Amino acid sequence: MSEINRRSFLKSTALKTTALAATAPAIMTSKRSLAQDVIGSGDYKFHCQHMFPQLPDRYRWQTTHNVAIDPDNNLYVIHEGKKNLPEHPSIFVFDSQGKFIRAFGEQFQGGGHGLEVHVENGTPFLYVAAYQQVKSIAKLSLDGETVWQNYAPMQSGYYAEGEASNPRQIWGRDRFMPTNFAFLPDGDFLVADGYGSYFIHRYDADGNWLSSFGGPGDGKGTFNLPHGLWLDARNEASPELVIADRAHNTLQIFDLDGGYKKTVDGFGLPANIDTFEDLMLVPELVARLSLLDRNHNTIATFGDDQARILKDKEENGGHTIRADENKWQPGKFVHPHDACFDLRGDIYVAEWVATGRVSKLTRA
Repeated sequence: MSEINRRSFLKSTALKTTALAATAPAIMTSKRSLAQDVIGSGDYKFHCQHMFPQLPDRYRWQTTHNVAIDPDNNLYVIHEGKKNLPEHPSIFVFDSQGKFIRAFGEQFQGGGHGLEVHVENGTPFLYVAAYQQVKSIAKLSLDGETVWQNYAPMQSGYYAEGEASNPRQIWGRDRFMPTNFAFLPDGDFLVADGYGSYFIHRYDADGNWLSSFGGPGDGKGTFNLPHGLWLDARNEASPELVIADRAHNTLQIFDLDGGYKKTVDGFGLPANIDTFEDLMLVPELVARLSLLDRNHNTIATFGDDQARILKDKEENGGHTIRADENKWQPGKFVHPHDACFDLRGDIYVAEWVATGRVSKLTRA
């Protein structure tokens, strides 16, 4: 199923999901949960509930990275995980009320990063991008069964000898450190090598490498850490590829063949992209979320705490707030690493913080 049809497919289940949610009992949350403060303004006000999903006692949050939604409006969360805890899962699944469903993905511990649900011929699959010592992309069933797992595309000519056959925790432009996915209407998909070569790789539906574009550079088709990417199908007649060029603080817009179109600036380390109806959602690692219209104009921001986070980095030589929950403020974000819409237009946010945090923004 194409990405354009995927959104329609997901929306078709929304009424059923809403009806089920309306009858679901409220769940208890731990003492780490914060009250639902209203953030935003005008037409874009949301109740903000930090620490929304709760893990069973046998598991522990580690650094949270990405979130995704399946056709039943269930939430999938991946954390980086610790490679010295190989029996601990890196992927957790919750219902729309935050109730734990299942966990899997031990093979990504120490490198869990990108996560997307993609519907193919009516069947949803989970795609995982893993970096650090794992250095692979994988396609899974929603229960965690591996369909395929691939390593560095050596045929591209961009990677050091042994990068696929003997992946190790070595960084560099000749290393494979995949971060996120985008899915094209013809069934192909794209992978951003956001921490490695800075190239965008194109694969067929079976995970076979086809081509690449981008690479390191100063912009306008080249990148400085292309962290996230998304097929923007809000205009179905002319879909575009949007890439979060994080260290340039910009979004770059491309046609579906990788042809550069324009740059949108004004962000604080944009990390990824999602769309819902007319809206584009951009999580920014420097402490806020932004909503954009069809012309890529920012129409709302949420949880902005940029001044305090940047001051902390300047005064302490690093991000100390991310490791100290006592410094986190209600309704404010520390480091949004990913965010996505659910089927009703509510928003989940995963933050790059030491003990993990996933927040839910529900339309007020």
